[in-house]
Amino acid sequence: MKKKIAVLAADGTEEIELTSPVEALEKAGAQITVISLKRGKFQAVHADIYPSNKLTADLAITEAAPEEYDALLLPGGVFSPDKLRANDEAVRFVASIASSGKPIAAICHGAQTLIETGALKGRTVTSWPAIKTDLRNAGANWVDEEVVIDGSFVFSRSPDDLNAFNVAIIKHFGLSS
Repeated sequence: MKKKIAVLAADGTEEIELTSPVEALEKAGAQITVISLKRGKFQAVHADIYPSNKLTADLAITEAAPEEYDALLLPGGVFSPDKLRANDEAVRFVASIASSGKPIAAICHGAQTLIETGALKGRTVTSWPAIKTDLRNAGANWVDEEVVIDGSFVFSRSPDDLNAFNVAIIKHFGLSS
């Protein structure tokens, strides 16, 4: 049976931080569901601000049930995580997966959504350096490393770390490449 992975993203997600891990996870045998604030197209970006391709959300967050997924991927980008952390349904979805102990992977700004859940207190994390103070204020221990694994969480800093991040999440999500 294929592992079901939820990918939560919104307008302003860094395209490569969604597409590269999704490609690696699918190659390793995962079934991917992209979830956003609404079903259908949303705008991805390149280098945080430049519009790139429109990506497709399979489900709206109001249609998604966290218990149906084995793991969660939170891509970054400056704007997507900020929109998600301000959405009560998205925060509840992420909090439910975090409290269940299922694996969660976040890259770049993706960890911002986790701040709202309270799940990072006492965890060692990494991210894009601009949000390290936010993560520390949430009780996390921020380090500048390519990949950080702490319990059910996997973190990476930026698109430069995608090769290592993809290898780590495939293993952490219990898949084989």
